[in-house]
Amino acid sequence: MKKTLLITGGCGFIGSNFIRYMLERYPDYRLINFDLLTYAGNPDNLVAVAADPRYTFVQGDIADRVAVQQVMSQADQVIHFAAESHVDRSIEGPEVFVRTNVLGTQVLLECARGCSIQRFIHVSTDEVYGSLGPQGYFTEETPLAPNSPYSASKAGSDLLARAYHETFRFPVIITRCSNNYGPYQYPEKLIPLMINNALQNKPLPVYGDGLNVRDWLYVGDHCAAIDVVLHEGVPGRVYNIGGNNEWKNIDIVRLILNILGKSESLISYVEDRQGHDRRYAIDAARIRTELGWQPTVPFEQGIKNTIEWYLAHPEWIAHLQHRLS
Repeated sequence: MKKTLLITGGCGFIGSNFIRYMLERYPDYRLINFDLLTYAGNPDNLVAVAADPRYTFVQGDIADRVAVQQVMSQADQVIHFAAESHVDRSIEGPEVFVRTNVLGTQVLLECARGCSIQRFIHVSTDEVYGSLGPQGYFTEETPLAPNSPYSASKAGSDLLARAYHETFRFPVIITRCSNNYGPYQYPEKLIPLMINNALQNKPLPVYGDGLNVRDWLYVGDHCAAIDVVLHEGVPGRVYNIGGNNEWKNIDIVRLILNILGKSESLISYVEDRQGHDRRYAIDAARIRTELGWQPTVPFEQGIKNTIEWYLAHPEWIAHLQHRLS
């Protein structure tokens, strides 16, 4: 059955990986990529599929109701990735996060409802749950307790998505994923930042004591999870997506240095981030038991794949830096 999917934020890290994944897996699907091309939206991420007749790029702002209405009218289903996502930037300037993540999501939901979209996947984050102690896991019933302007704006968008299902019976599904890593990730995030700094023998900045814990998931596994939620998920449900793969930040940094054959003397401890959540850990039992998804890429293999990709694509970083200079 032919379908047209509207992908918001498709030039970003996860969105671009998802577009490539879907084009390879579903030859009959048409994909429309709607992206504003802010600093993290990189057209280079999709050069390999730009000429594919099943793929269309439309530059636009998810908070622009006229533009959204026009592109939404061409779609059957929506996968909503578009978001301002870097915590440090949200601390420096929260307003754009509220505009994009909250208002933009509301505009998308309203236009999608008016266009009778068959299914709307709202891609969120485990950061909306706040911070965990040394024990326990986030479940889909964990109360929302965001601690940064970024996570607060994502929690707001989650609540709007939930309200559109409860009030209008609109077919929204929310996913909340743990930290992703893999090819094409913007180099302000932990793993690509450490890889690129190490390759240039620059200091590797580590917040605080480096003992903050994150659950890491390879981006390809995340794409597969969204695929199964799109086709088999239950409207109104929340699905946590996690790797069951907890690492302290400092151990990730040391692993990268070890793989690259670099000295740990490059590690530079810096003042901790404001409101820095201590630990995230996802319980992904629901998506595993209800939809049959589980991660397939072991972290040791995924991190090697990621490092090898950055080693093989220095022009990607160079072009990104040139485009933003």
